Parts: sequence; structure tokens; C-alpha cells
Amino acid sequence: MKSRSTLATWLGGLDGSRLARVLGTRKDAVSPPEPRSVGELADRLQRPGSVALVLPRLALSHLQVAEALAALGAPASRDALAELLGAVDDATTRELDAVLEVLADHALVWPDGAGQLRMAGPLRQAWDAPLGLDAPLEELLAGTTSDELRGMLAALGVKPPGTKPQRVAALVEHHSDPEQIASVITKAPSAARKLLERRAAAAPGEPPQLIMFGHPGPGLEPATRWALERGLLIQDRHRYGPARMPAEVALVLRGPGWHAPFEPVPPFAQLVSVTPAEVEREASAATTAFVAHAVSVLSVCSATAPARLKSGGIGARELARIGKAAHADDAVVRITLETAYAAGLLGPDGDRMAPTEAYDAWAEQEPPEQFAVLLRAWRNLPLTPTQARDEDNKALPALAGAPPCNGCVQARHGLLAAATQLPAGQAARISSDLGPLIAWHRPLADSLPQDGAPFAAVIREAELLGVLARGTLSPLGTHLWTDDLQGLSAVCRRLLPSATEAARIGADLTAVVTGTPSARLAALLDSVAERETSGTASVWRFSVGSIRRALDAGRTPDDITADLAAVAAGPLPQPLSYLIADTARGHGRVRIAPAACVLHGGEPALLAELAAHRRLAKLGLRQLAPTVLISRSPVDTTLAALRAEGYAPVAETAEGAVRIEKARPQRAAAPVPTPRGTSARDSGRIAATRAKAPAAVDPNTLATQLLAAPPTTPEPAPFDGGVPFATDTEEIVAGWAKRLPYNDVRQLAHAIDAGQAITVEYVATSGSRTVRTLSRLMLDPPYLEAWCHLRDAERVFTLSRIHSVVSVLPK
Repeated sequence: MKSRSTLATWLGGLDGSRLARVLGTRKDAVSPPEPRSVGELADRLQRPGSVALVLPRLALSHLQVAEALAALGAPASRDALAELLGAVDDATTRELDAVLEVLADHALVWPDGAGQLRMAGPLRQAWDAPLGLDAPLEELLAGTTSDELRGMLAALGVKPPGTKPQRVAALVEHHSDPEQIASVITKAPSAARKLLERRAAAAPGEPPQLIMFGHPGPGLEPATRWALERGLLIQDRHRYGPARMPAEVALVLRGPGWHAPFEPVPPFAQLVSVTPAEVEREASAATTAFVAHAVSVLSVCSATAPARLKSGGIGARELARIGKAAHADDAVVRITLETAYAAGLLGPDGDRMAPTEAYDAWAEQEPPEQFAVLLRAWRNLPLTPTQARDEDNKALPALAGAPPCNGCVQARHGLLAAATQLPAGQAARISSDLGPLIAWHRPLADSLPQDGAPFAAVIREAELLGVLARGTLSPLGTHLWTDDLQGLSAVCRRLLPSATEAARIGADLTAVVTGTPSARLAALLDSVAERETSGTASVWRFSVGSIRRALDAGRTPDDITADLAAVAAGPLPQPLSYLIADTARGHGRVRIAPAACVLHGGEPALLAELAAHRRLAKLGLRQLAPTVLISRSPVDTTLAALRAEGYAPVAETAEGAVRIEKARPQRAAAPVPTPRGTSARDSGRIAATRAKAPAAVDPNTLATQLLAAPPTTPEPAPFDGGVPFATDTEEIVAGWAKRLPYNDVRQLAHAIDAGQAITVEYVATSGSRTVRTLSRLMLDPPYLEAWCHLRDAERVFTLSRIHSVVSVLPK
């Protein structure tokens, strides 16, 4: 509440421009409805969720100053903060003031009326142990009794006051003076001094040397007891753990020469001179190539929508197919699919990922507009699209619907921020040198495990898109960083040429299109030729197969010739005209018609009569030759219809012989009497023999019975009205492992309860199917924690991804 009131007071004293700057940096917290008062605005700015959104956007120096202030225990003076950070010279002092100004603009740290620096409450909670220091002494003394406080003051040579609050204040005042603490430590026994120095150098999260709970017993070591009696170590009565060292004591023990890390200046990167013309030229080449590949990738998806894995996403096989057809590498395919999906150009359609109606409008646009749509989607993608491997080095599908990754977004924004800060006319000597700069500008950004150098994947993506060129930010990147949509569209129009409407068709049966072909030109060439390359120039090759494909699609030779002549830069070469004419001459010389059966005879007049018979029209008869008819109806149906109209047709076998139709006489299945003169023993043997002899069954009758028989169902599970679950574990597993039959649920539950090993078939997020032996099972719905013998490590498995279970027999 105190922090909220001081923030409201500080906000109320700001002028209009400064307040607008604060509101501009915290748009996430002041979004509509607008706050009605300064107090309500202060409440919104200090919400934990609001502060958590700001932290990933801060640079390393901002986080270091905030952590140092948290270690001091705000409120704290600016001089104390500067001393802790070692900001003594003028240059470092100015840098500290600039950092405090930025933190104030984000309403994270602000000065109060007493000259102290205060910080938002949720910001202090971002660190469990800022700078490896524990809480201040006053906080640690909350559970200490008045008698213990009196003993500490007496051991320090301070006369104890009468009340507990006064004793706490006296002890805090004593420990606030570094010289007094140093004097006490100087007089400490050797063992106690070594113990305190060891504790001061270790962070609170490291394994403790001293474990205590409650009141110190008589069995404590003398060094420990000496430190506890003087308040240099404080026992925590509310938790089991090491005795805690106040932050004031730890700072004195670290010495006057120790300072908190403070790096106000980004790391150095080797720079080279570069001209704007060189940057724009390289950015133009990269964007032109990317747009051409992106159009090809989405065109391939439009022709054949990629199949989705059962676990979700587009697998490696489909990605390879799309890349091969579009002549694009895996990184370009993944970026195109992810950005197109984010822009609404792709969407799930059953078990496929198909283009949406928005894609049709996008395909008709010019390349600059097409590229601007994909580039804006890339800026805020909640993932790194070129990530092709997981932590186990297994292939990851594209469009897998992974949880949003804010660290991936910050890595992209960190690249834009780092490149923006480069001096004008200067660029990184090699693009990988920007990795440390990204880490400084966005310390909380995520770098992929597969990156050989820091943030190599996001740097490579920026180069493919033309955002980064010659080691510096291109005009595209500048407008992308400022989120200037109008400026971005203008730069796209300047760097990207308009779609090409004409092709150079050569005598070698190739068509070459420089730049990005228009949607109409690409569709025409894709329909009559095979695409060989894509990029800054695209090449198609005409062949007999490609021309035949166009003819199969219903186009005539004249249409093909006219359409190609309309887009050709010159007259059509003679070899192409000959190819079209020769292919069309042989096209359709042999025709294939669907037929259920064929009618033929030696009398053309009779077959013509059958073809024209009105009552036989339902058979779908069509005359192919004077003595040949085809029927769309099966043989038996055609025979019955012809005989019903008074004709006398006969059926043929597949070999052309007349099929003999002979009805078998019906016989009753009565038992055969035992022959006379047969003994009872022989009669039993005969009956047994008859029982073993299988009865003759008509195959057609058997097939009918099998098709009509109901399917055999397994024993009903408890959810389906069967017997109840045997244990609670079975019920929990069955509720989450929806893919497992009841028998597998029982085996898995028994293995969990009995602590036995078990073998499961598991489908990972990437869609890969593996068989793993698991032991040390621990159920944590919806997950199963176990030791994986395949990976030889602890793993967490999702119960819904376990598809089958096989028990492991004990050896």
C-alpha cells in the first residue's frame, strides 16, 4: 500500500510530456478502459502480471540496477545504490541516471518525496536472492524474541532498550554501519571468521554448511554460536534450513572493493563501414528471393494441401515435398508456413492444412504487398519458425501449435534493438557478432539449443527476410522496429519490383521469368511446364508430359499456343510450336471408358436395338462399335434386365467361355442313420468321425453371414457401464490416457502401484513414435514421471500420448 501511494504521488507530480512517456511504455497496463484517477493508474502499473510483461523488454543494465536496488531493500538512497554498483566516475554516474530514468518511465523505480528510491512490489519478487544476498536484517528479525534481541545487543556492547521494537531498531542501526560490523568481525575467533566469509561468498540457494530449525541447541559449534549471539547469523523459526545471513553483514564481508555487476555499455562488436546503397541492394536481393520462394511454397500448398500429423503439425516428409516442389530450403518453407498461418492465409481443414479465402486475395496482390503481410506476421511470431530440432535432436513439425514463447519474440525484438543502436554507416563485421548485443539488449530472450552461436537462428531469419543486410539493419528493419506500417509498405514497394507479366521463352524449351512472376503468369506456366528453379529468376521447362497434362485438363492446342504467345516477350520459338502440335496429335488416340460389363454379338442391328431400347436406359448402355456395347451395371443386373425384356443373353467368364448356370438341388441337413450290423463301439467311432467332418458351406452364404454378424467387442470399461475400477490409480489413468484400452489401463496402473517397469509405445510432440521402457513411475496427472531407459535419464511423459502398454517380465 505504501508503494502504491508513493507511486501515485510521483505520477501526480509529472508534467504532461513525462506522464505521456510513462503511459506509452506501459500500454499493456493502461489499455481501455482508461483509468479514472492517478490512484487507479498506480494500481494497474503495479499488478504482478503487468510488471512481468515489462521485464523481458528491459536491457541488461536495467535489470542489474533493479536487482541491486532489490538487494539493498527499497526504499534506498541513490548514493547507496551508486556505491553498491561502483558508479563513482562521472561517465558511470550519467549511465546510472539514464538507467534510472528508463526504469521510472516504466513505473518500476521512482523517487519519493524523501529522496529515496522506491520500486514496484512485484519487481522485488522477481529475485529470490538478489545479488546472492539474503533479506535485510530487519526482515529476518521478525521471528526473534525480545530476550534473544537483548542478548545480541549485550554481546555487541550496546545497552538494550526496554521494548522489542526499540531493540530491533537498535540492532538494525548497529548493523547499518559497515565499520561497526567490520570491527565485530575483526574480533571474531578464527573459526567464526572463516565460517562467516564462506557463507558470505555463497548464494542462499547453494548447499548450506549449517542446518538449523527452532532455537539453537547446546550442541552447536562454537563458531556458529558466536555468530548467532551477535546477530551476524539469524535463525529462521518458520522453516527448516540454514541459518540466514543478513544482507548488511554479507556486503561487509565481501569487502569495500566488491561491487554489484553493472554493465551500462553494450559489448563491443567489430564494425566495418557500409553505405546505404549496399545495404538496400542486398536487402532487395534477399526480399525478392524470399517472396518468389514464398509464393511458390503457398502455390504448392494450394495445389495439394499438406497433410497434418495425428499429433498436429506438418511433418518432415511433407515439408520435404513442399520444399522440393517449390525449390526452397527447409528454413524458407518453415518461415513461409508459420507466417502465412499467423496472417490467416492458411488454416486447418480436417487432416490437412489448406489455404483460406484470404490466400486467394493475397495471391492477386503485388509482391511488395505480399511481402509486407508476411513480414509483419514474422515480427510478432510467438516462436522461432526455423527451429527444426527439439532438445533430444528430433525433428519438429511445422505449425505444431506449440505454447507461445515470449523469449522467442524478445530475441527477435532484441536483434532489432541491437542493430538499431549501431552507428550510422557502420555494420557488424560478421552477423554472428550481433549475438552478444542481443543478449545485452534482451537478457531474458531465448536462444535455440541448436544455435552454434548465440541467437544464430533469429539472425539467419532476419537475413533471409532482408531485415538484416551486410551486418546492419536495412530500411525494412528500421520501420519494422518502430512498427511503422505505412513506412514499411513504402520501403517494400521501393525494394521489391512489381510482379513480372512476361516470360522469355527460348528455343531450348525453357521459360525464364526475372523477378517475381505474377499470379496469372505463374499459374499459366505451372499448368503447361515444369518449374525447375525459383528465386530472383524462375525457370520452367516444357516437355511432352507437361503439355499432355495441360491437354488432360481440357485445354486445346490453340488455347495453349495463344496463352503462351500473350505472355511471351517475343514470338514463340518453333520447337515449342512443334512440341505442342506433336503432343496434341497423339493425345486421345486411345480412350479408356469405365464399364461394369461388356455386351457383344455378331448382329449389329440387334445391338443397336438394345442401345436404343427405352426400358434398358437404366443400364447405361453405350455403343462403342457396331457389335460392342458397354454397360454401367453389373453382369447379373444386365442379364436380368435383358431377360425381362424377352432377350436371351448368356454370360461369359473372364476367359471368354460361356458361363454354365446350373442350380444345385436343395437337400435337408438330416442325420444319416447308422448302417445295420454295426456295433455300439463302431457307431460311436462313426459319429465322432461325422462330427469332425466339416460341412460343405457355400462361400457366398458364408460371406453374407460374416458381414451381417455383429463385431466382437472387448470387455466393457467402467466408463462404458462395465465393472468398476479396481483401484483409484486405474480411474485416474483411464481419465487421462484416452487412447489406451481398458486392459492397458489396468497394466499401467498396476505398474505404477507395484513399482514395476513397463514398456510403452509413445508418440512425441514431433509425431515420432518410439517404444520406451520406463521404471520408477510417479503419477502426476496429466503427466507420468519416470526413468526412461531409452534416454537413460528422467523424463516426463504425457498420459494422452501413450498408445499401448506391454508389461516387462521380471528377470
